[in-house]
Amino acid sequence: MYPLFDVNCELVAWIRPNEHIFDTDMNWVAYVRNGHAWSSETGNWLGPVRGLLCLNQSGQPVAWNPNEQVSGTARPARPARAARAARPARPARPARPARPARRATPAGGWAPESIFAWLGQ
Repeated sequence: MYPLFDVNCELVAWIRPNEHIFDTDMNWVAYVRNGHAWSSETGNWLGPVRGLLCLNQSGQPVAWNPNEQVSGTARPARPARAARAARPARPARPARPARPARRATPAGGWAPESIFAWLGQ
């Protein structure tokens, strides 16, 4: 599990790469299939996931990990709907990570929505 941070370097979620995203209370909030995140509640497409970087539907970073380069992309094409993932077992809460250094604003800027708005699509 890897921590995800927002634009203000606040811990906002945890990601199990290429599998699932959990909020800070370890509730399952999204699954990752074929390089894209999908809402665990609605099954709606949230945006691309590049390694440990979550992007919105416009290609702007929403959540990031210090191990990943933060950069946006051109507006991605909407993928075909992914099959719904089975609810994973709730993982143990990892130790709180150190707060990372603030990243420079990526080309195209940060996503205007918070990760919570992103997940609520």
